[in-house]
Amino acid sequence: MKTAITIALVPQARQGPFVFHGDLAGSVAEAARLGFDGVEVFPPSGSAVDAGELRGMLAEHGLALAAVGMGAGWVVEKLSLTDPDAGARRRAVEFVRGIVDFAGGFGAPAIIGSMQGRHADGKREAALGWLAESLGALAGHAKQTYGAPLLYEPLNRYETNLFNRQGDAAAWLDEVGLADVMILADLFHMNIEERDVAGTLRGLGPRLGHVHCVDSNRLAAGWGHTDFSPIVAVLREVGYAGYLSAECFPAPDSEAAARQTIRRYRELLR
Repeated sequence: MKTAITIALVPQARQGPFVFHGDLAGSVAEAARLGFDGVEVFPPSGSAVDAGELRGMLAEHGLALAAVGMGAGWVVEKLSLTDPDAGARRRAVEFVRGIVDFAGGFGAPAIIGSMQGRHADGKREAALGWLAESLGALAGHAKQTYGAPLLYEPLNRYETNLFNRQGDAAAWLDEVGLADVMILADLFHMNIEERDVAGTLRGLGPRLGHVHCVDSNRLAAGWGHTDFSPIVAVLREVGYAGYLSAECFPAPDSEAAARQTIRRYRELLR
């Protein structure tokens, strides 16, 4: 397993659960100095970051791009893949495709989290139909063009009413035949929704594509009440070789959160 830390470049997400904010070059350098293997970047759009400059930064510091988030599509532009308006859905797909293209150039997956949206009362089936159509087209593009998966992140009940539990999302992906969509398992959301976090991860098996490894309170690992030992044991058992990525609050500040994260990750992976 590899380690990663989050960098948000979206001013409107300043209060969000990202360890570093704003300074891409400085954050990449700090991630390398602390000993992380990669960074997970949340840009304003697929064209907002110069890919050549980022590639140079990563090469200079020996880091990889672990994944790219697209929350700005919702936070800034209020776009979702399940918007009842067809024109809005098209704009959402275009935004996601831009992120997929940016991430794919690095061989990295793109993350669909908040842009999945919600369904209105009585419109669940319609929303899931729109979501399946969009995920299928975007995952096919990511796979065929870049050989990369698309990551889908089930969120807790306060953020979406589509899929809150990992197993339900994975079963639905199987049902609609979306083999190129992988699950992003976020331990914060799982702490709210799952009865058995480790057991749920075991059930995901090869569908598991990425892990947001944070504590129960969305602080750095080790600063809440999550028991990480059985979680890491199951990840080893299923052969997970992806990233443990810190999508947590920069509390009390970015440096302290980053230091605590890598310290705890090293203990867990020792």
